[in-house]
Amino acid sequence: MPEPAMNLRKGSKVWVHDKDWAWLPAEVLEYAGKQVRLATSSGKKVLALPEKLFLRDADEDEHGGVEDMTRLAYLNEPGVLYNLRRRYALNDIYTYTGSILIAVNPFTKLPHLYDIHMMEQYKGAPFGELSPHVFAVADASYRAMMNEGQSQSILVSGESGAGKTETTKLIMQYLTFVGGRAAGDDRTVEQQVLESNPLLEAFGNARTIRNDNSRESGSEVLKDVEKYKLGHPSQFHYLNQSKVYELDGVSSAEEYMKTRRAMDIVGISHEDQEAIFCTLAAILHLGNVEFSPGKEHDSSVIKDEKSRFHLQMAANLFKCDLNLLLATLCTRSIQTREGNIVKALDCNAAVAGRDALAKTVYARLFDWLVDKINWSVGQDINSQVQIGVLDIYGFECFKDNSFEQFCINFANEKLQQHFNEHVFKMEQEEYSKEEINWSYIEFIDNQDVLDLIEKKPIGIIALLDEACMFPKSTHETFSTKLFQHFLSHPRLEKEKFSETDFTVSHYAGKVTYHTDTFLDKNRDYVVLEHCNLLSSSKCAFVSGLFPLLPEESSRSSYKFSSVASRFKQQLQALMETLNTTEPHYIRCVKPNSLNLPQKFENTSVIHQLRCGGVLEAVRISLAGYPTRRTYSEFVDRFGLIAPEFMDGSYDDRAATQKILEKLKLENFQLGRTKVFLRAGQIGILDSRRAEVLDNAAKCIQRRLLTFIARRDFISIRAAAFSLQACCRGCLARKIYASKRETAAAVSIQKYIRMCLMRHAYMALYSSAILIQSNIRGFTTRQRFLHRKEHKAATFIQAYWRMCKVRSAFQQHQGSIVAIQCLWRCRQAKRELRRLKQEANEAGALRLAKNKLEKQLEELTWRLHLEKKIRVSNEEAKQVEISKLQKMLEARNVELDAAKLATINESNKNAILQNQLQLSAKEKSALERELATMNEVRKENALLKGSLDAFEKKSTALELELVNAQKDHNETIQKMRDVEQKCSQLAQNVKSLEEKLLSLEDENHVLRQKALSVSPNRSRPGFAKSSSEIYASAIVPRSERKPIFESPTPTKLIAPFTLGLSDSRRSKLTAERHQDNYEFLSRCIKEDLGFKNGKPLAASIIYKCLLHWHAFESERTAIFDYIIDGINDVLKVGDDDIVLPYWLSNTSALLCLLQRNLRSNGFLTTSAQRHAGSSGLTSRIGNIVFENNLEVNVGMRECCTFSNGEYVKSGLAELEKWIVNANEEVIHQKRKKSLEEIRQDLCPALTVRQIYRISTMYWDDKYGTQSVSNEVVNEMREIVGKDNQNLTSNSFLLDDDMSIPFSAEDIDMAIPAINTDDIELPAFLCEYPCAQFLILHEK
Repeated sequence: MPEPAMNLRKGSKVWVHDKDWAWLPAEVLEYAGKQVRLATSSGKKVLALPEKLFLRDADEDEHGGVEDMTRLAYLNEPGVLYNLRRRYALNDIYTYTGSILIAVNPFTKLPHLYDIHMMEQYKGAPFGELSPHVFAVADASYRAMMNEGQSQSILVSGESGAGKTETTKLIMQYLTFVGGRAAGDDRTVEQQVLESNPLLEAFGNARTIRNDNSRESGSEVLKDVEKYKLGHPSQFHYLNQSKVYELDGVSSAEEYMKTRRAMDIVGISHEDQEAIFCTLAAILHLGNVEFSPGKEHDSSVIKDEKSRFHLQMAANLFKCDLNLLLATLCTRSIQTREGNIVKALDCNAAVAGRDALAKTVYARLFDWLVDKINWSVGQDINSQVQIGVLDIYGFECFKDNSFEQFCINFANEKLQQHFNEHVFKMEQEEYSKEEINWSYIEFIDNQDVLDLIEKKPIGIIALLDEACMFPKSTHETFSTKLFQHFLSHPRLEKEKFSETDFTVSHYAGKVTYHTDTFLDKNRDYVVLEHCNLLSSSKCAFVSGLFPLLPEESSRSSYKFSSVASRFKQQLQALMETLNTTEPHYIRCVKPNSLNLPQKFENTSVIHQLRCGGVLEAVRISLAGYPTRRTYSEFVDRFGLIAPEFMDGSYDDRAATQKILEKLKLENFQLGRTKVFLRAGQIGILDSRRAEVLDNAAKCIQRRLLTFIARRDFISIRAAAFSLQACCRGCLARKIYASKRETAAAVSIQKYIRMCLMRHAYMALYSSAILIQSNIRGFTTRQRFLHRKEHKAATFIQAYWRMCKVRSAFQQHQGSIVAIQCLWRCRQAKRELRRLKQEANEAGALRLAKNKLEKQLEELTWRLHLEKKIRVSNEEAKQVEISKLQKMLEARNVELDAAKLATINESNKNAILQNQLQLSAKEKSALERELATMNEVRKENALLKGSLDAFEKKSTALELELVNAQKDHNETIQKMRDVEQKCSQLAQNVKSLEEKLLSLEDENHVLRQKALSVSPNRSRPGFAKSSSEIYASAIVPRSERKPIFESPTPTKLIAPFTLGLSDSRRSKLTAERHQDNYEFLSRCIKEDLGFKNGKPLAASIIYKCLLHWHAFESERTAIFDYIIDGINDVLKVGDDDIVLPYWLSNTSALLCLLQRNLRSNGFLTTSAQRHAGSSGLTSRIGNIVFENNLEVNVGMRECCTFSNGEYVKSGLAELEKWIVNANEEVIHQKRKKSLEEIRQDLCPALTVRQIYRISTMYWDDKYGTQSVSNEVVNEMREIVGKDNQNLTSNSFLLDDDMSIPFSAEDIDMAIPAINTDDIELPAFLCEYPCAQFLILHEK
């Protein structure tokens, strides 16, 4: 309410009402008629009436609020609101309003406020000495009970989510801390009290739209689904009404365990716990029982088998008779004088009876649980004093308000009346303590609202009970009767747009109630058959919940009970209990509706303060003396109003009285320690204090401005005197200097004119002589330069024609050489095919060798010749280019010199013209000089003409130079083309060298075959294994000798023996395959995966081998390298991951090779294979690689247990043989014969195994060689003889190391693989040898 006497002036701090922020701080700008113009803190300017404003203390913004709001300078609604807001921003959630504690929910953990150390601090501390805290209220109630012997009560109120439950827990925690005692067992009273709260929450609380304290006991029992035949909460009628089955951040399993643990701590036995959960499960099953119309009129039966199952489970869990339970649900017994009459119930009545039974059982269960907890914690019903903690719901006003909100608001009206009386009593105690007169203070209560609700016989509750007594009454009849009796009541109004809704003006505001469900919710029937049924249960717990009724109360089948009347009786009992105790109030406030920390909503908080009665307490305080100050505080703040009383002759009380009397204030009283002021008096004091401070500020400003003005005047006057003196001296010095400069100028002018005339004559004379000499020199130089340029142009033309002819010749020569190379390559291919056809004839070997040597020598000679021609061409071009550049530089220098001379001549001519103009007045003396000048002008004209001609010649020379540069660029481009052709020729030569090496290897293989193969082996039907052919082809490279002849011996050149040495051949091979090996190793080591079911590694390796022409070579080094790499990866990697990956890749690669061979016509019958031995020899490397792949796959397939034992024994034998061997054996192998090797060195090995070891031998440590060639040939003959009858399945060192299925089987099993559509790995760009893959993909 506005303060009555409020003096507003410009700059006054006030509170103004705002729609969004409730109240905003503002400052008065000016008066605009009857309204005041204000500037709010948000920057807006508004108009408001003065009577709707509240004064604001500007000093309150400098600190974080006051702990007790009765100490506010202006105790009003916005002051209370913003004091709570400032303290909440600092996490000070507790604030006093006298003895009332206001707690704002922080929505975050503040553990430092509730630890043991904090409880120790508040234990025994006087109330108000420490900061506001819930422990202070609890300690005050406990000390009052112990010291005064009077019962205490702590009332905790607030809306849902404001923190009432947590505050109640903290109160019980502190009370058990200061007064707890040990229970009969290890469980302490503190534990029992604290654990009773979540237990009661689990069974008693309900889920609201603003909070959720319910533990949903039905969903907790789902942990025993197998035991109680339960399921998901959505399957039960009593659990699926809210459509919420899981709560965010709440685990049903954890809450279930907490409930079980709380039962154990409270002292509920395991038998009772099982009975409780059986009862809850029975209620859930009972809710799923559905009914359908029976055969008779207005009868009902069980709907289906599902409902019958739930009914059976409910009967089993209640441990009662199934038929009797069905009868109590579907029929009702009515007692008359003639006897009992059984009446069938329709479906709706049966459902109502089912719900009534469930409600009755749950209510009896909850009452039993409360009694059990009270008995467990040791409550003494005979105790004289006690502390009661009341956690009650706050005032509720929603969009739709029904019977529940009516009861809640009725209870809050009762409690608010008690609260008002307590606040008024506290005010009276404060006034009595300070010994002031308070008898005239008006007290306004809400008794008229309570009479409207509960007064008999014409109250809302009485009318509602009366309507419930009549079966045919409806909410319309109830509303009509209500409006008839209370139409003129000031607290009740009829809703405009509804005939049945009514509005009640509560202390916190108006609430509109919908009466649609008032009657149904007020009726509470207890059916006698239900009680008799459950009292006969075989479960002692269930029968204990329903004791037998006395005979007189069992006459009627229905027993009506009014919920509102019972609620009123319980509330009256509660008020009687509270009246016998000393109350302590805690008001919990919810700062925002989003449950977020550090978020304060003004409108929501101000509404809660109104509903919680805090503002009502402020109103009561405003009715008395709201402003209270100690004398020292009053004197410190307002002593400056009357400084004559502050000389020390008066004490604080007397000085306070003198100040108030000076201001002629009457609405105040002086207490023992404080001064009490009526509402509005503090505003007058602050206004007078502001006037005094303003006058003092104006006086200080006036004196300061006077001092500053005098100081500035003195400073300006001194500066003016000094400036005038300086100006006069400066003017005198300037006049003297001017006269002196005039005299000097006259003298200087005389001498300067004489000097200038003399200098002009001498300059004109010397200029004429200089111009004549320069013109003669210039003409001479021009003639010389013309001759020199003519000679240079002739020289350039000669060299240009020579260069053009030479380039045409070289281009023609390069084309001829390229055509010759292509023709020779074609002839070489024809000769190569012819050589392969004649390779089986031993007599043609030497001829082929000689031809190849001659061809190699001819190619080498051509290569050297081409290199020499290219070097000579480059040198000639460099010489010509350097000469042309030097000539061009000379021409540029001469051109620059000519331009510079022309510029100098032009400048001199300009100077001469100026001098002639100056001497125009002296014509008579300078007639001869004018004639000379005319001649000079003529010569200048001639010079200009010659200069223009020279510039034209220079332009022509520049054009010629540009043409020469273009020709030079074309010549360079042709030279680059020639170099490119030379490089291509070098590559062709390199490829020919490679082919020579391959032909050399092939020649050696054919020679070995011709020497080793006997005549009987050349029979067409002879079957020979491919491994023998491979073994015969693998010989040491050092023993191979080139025996080729050149196919086209055109020229005879020097022998090229050094180029084909073993070291040179190894170096060329290593350089050629180094990049290929690195790329293949990278592909093998990295897991490239699969794309569309195709292994990427196999596809990339196959495409690289195909591009590198690896299938046309007879050497298998690159294939062996691939096999070794795969084996290394299989050894290192995990078999479960690496083995399937490489089985897929090797199988795919094997199929690709097989299909490549078939497409080339290599896979034929054995007879065709032997007959076409030349075709087989050209692709021996392909078959070796394929066989090695088969061995690699076969080794993995053969790893059975028996084979492993065989390998183990073989390895043991090998280790024993290695131990007995010595170093001499390593170096003397070539000296041993076959018999010595078989008997002394390797007696346990067969000839086939020794032969395979000898042919595959390679020593990378000592560089030793294998056995001699004679021993190898001898073993080869023995092996060849044994091949006809060989049927070995060994996988150690025998030749037959393939898998049990052939490559054709694998090829048929695996579908065709397209190697074009593959995803290339990222590292491909790092290797030049694989760039063709990227280009092919693009």
